[in-house]
Amino acid sequence: MKKNAVKIAMYLNYFVFAILLNSVGIVILKSQANYGVDELQASILEAFKDLPIAIVSFLIASFLPRIGYKRAMLIGLALVSVACVNMYFGNSFDTAKILFATVGVSFALIKVSVYSLIGTVTENQKEHNSLMSSIEGVFMIGIALAYFLFPAFNSDINPDSWLNVYWLLAGISLISFGFLFFTKFENQTEIPGVNLVDDFAQMFKLFAQLLTIVFVISAFLFVMIEQGIMSWLPTFNSKVLHLPQNISIMMASILAITLATGRLLAGVITKKINWIWVLSFCIVMAMLIVVFLLPKTVGLEVKEINSLSDIPLIGFAFPLVGLFIAPIYPLLNSVVLSALPKKLHSSMTGLIVVFSALGGTLGSRIIGYLFKNEGPENAFFYTLIPMSLLLVSFFILKKLTSKI
Repeated sequence: MKKNAVKIAMYLNYFVFAILLNSVGIVILKSQANYGVDELQASILEAFKDLPIAIVSFLIASFLPRIGYKRAMLIGLALVSVACVNMYFGNSFDTAKILFATVGVSFALIKVSVYSLIGTVTENQKEHNSLMSSIEGVFMIGIALAYFLFPAFNSDINPDSWLNVYWLLAGISLISFGFLFFTKFENQTEIPGVNLVDDFAQMFKLFAQLLTIVFVISAFLFVMIEQGIMSWLPTFNSKVLHLPQNISIMMASILAITLATGRLLAGVITKKINWIWVLSFCIVMAMLIVVFLLPKTVGLEVKEINSLSDIPLIGFAFPLVGLFIAPIYPLLNSVVLSALPKKLHSSMTGLIVVFSALGGTLGSRIIGYLFKNEGPENAFFYTLIPMSLLLVSFFILKKLTSKI
């Protein structure tokens, strides 16, 4: 296997889907402005994205090695290319639902394939931790780029101008398709079972283990926090800080940049410091930001804003939470996958994706509900609840993995 070429293919595919998946917060904001839906209605886009990820991952993850990781990723890239073009011509809330449903199905194929391939191109847990964190870091870079791509195509004169970005996204998807098509994959992984029924049973056997139960709950809680904040930060910036739409979207990129930085740094730090202490420090710092910095951001009196430079420094404080929550997801995934035989990585990845998708959907819906009923200035304070539960889960996972 040409490991470097495979790694580049994984990076490129994750980069493409980072832009597509995490444009949901931007499209939520645009849907309220262009398609006449309220906050709770707009939040359904998260479900159209995440539920297909959960369903498809559950159905295909255990026997994806039989389909072939390369073929699965090619199918995903082809589907989203078509969906992007359809979004341009459809220009409606219903078309946005179709777009994110397609992106969800495709990402299930991509993520299960990428996570399963990591184990075949790394030799030990440290390499696994490093590559996992780097790939997730590139994912966050793609997210950050999305917050600048969409405003670049937006215009106050033409409310439909932002749709032109989907031609670019379709083109990037096709470029990634071409690179992947010519990348050689060999000896991907061992087939988990003797037949498809046995493959599917592997996932249920994994779910019967206490380690798996605690882990998927942890993944669920983390994605609930991350997606809840990420999807609603543009709306928070618009309604609480009273920023113009373009600036609200660009401000949200700070969260993605801090997430990318945190994940790339985690790949280096965990080579020297045990993961349990890294994650414990990170979640405590994230909680302190919510407790002490978020109230100051909410209470900020913003005057006329025409550019990012017009925003007071405290306005940039809350998105720094991304720097500390960033390492949690890739390190949790790496710790658990490294503790399992490689033939079970696809099945475990299926569970990871399923519960991550459910956590993202529930997180966005809860924050959407809180935005509407508790006010946008109060919604993010409720993330302290899943953060506290996560801190407890880290030490339980540490104890369980140390026995393996």
